[in-house]
Amino acid sequence: MMRTVWLAILLALSVSARADEAQIRKMVESKLGGVKVEGIQPGPLGLYEVRFRGPNGMQIVYTDANATHIFLGKIYEAANDRDLTEERLRKLNAIKFEALPLEQAVKIQRGDGKRVLAMFSDPYCPACRQFEQTLQQLNDVTIYVFMFPVIRPELADQSRAVWCSPDRAKAWIDVAMRGRPPTAKPSCANPVEKNLELGKSLGVNSTPTLIFANGERVAGGLRIADLTDILNNTKR
Repeated sequence: MMRTVWLAILLALSVSARADEAQIRKMVESKLGGVKVEGIQPGPLGLYEVRFRGPNGMQIVYTDANATHIFLGKIYEAANDRDLTEERLRKLNAIKFEALPLEQAVKIQRGDGKRVLAMFSDPYCPACRQFEQTLQQLNDVTIYVFMFPVIRPELADQSRAVWCSPDRAKAWIDVAMRGRPPTAKPSCANPVEKNLELGKSLGVNSTPTLIFANGERVAGGLRIADLTDILNNTKR
């Protein structure tokens, strides 16, 4: 008898907690400036994940079952130091790594080069320069740099000159990390304009933007420990 009562209580709780998807969709779209909700599903902490496409690709907010509250921001799992929202966004915004036109990127290889990373970067982006310092700590990696001069477009010729340099990898590191412009002339055929179009088509709106072998992307740099962990656990 007691078991039957508990089952009835649990069933009632599950029914009451079931999401009103129509209400969630209506509320989120009206409160967030007319965004188009593309999906709703259970998320962390008994909340509901609501997905919509923004300028930077797929975005997430959270609501309760009836959208009486909308939660903006990230959810961290304190015990394991995990950013659950960022992990989810990486998957939602993933692309096929093998579809990237790697021939348009500056290739930098260290050690055996087995781990791979693609990056949209601007040599005049402060965050990019800082992240270059982190990249110097990596070995056994191949980095494909899609030069993406959007911060100081009037200096895009420096990115073009990198491509025209005898040693593109060295020229890139000199300008991106040390602020040392290339000596080559920016007159050779180069992929800079194609990279700008590629970034636009992929929704790249910040630098650096990282793309890993499994297609997951991260907007912004990472700490060396987090970067190493992702590289070690993704395969091309």
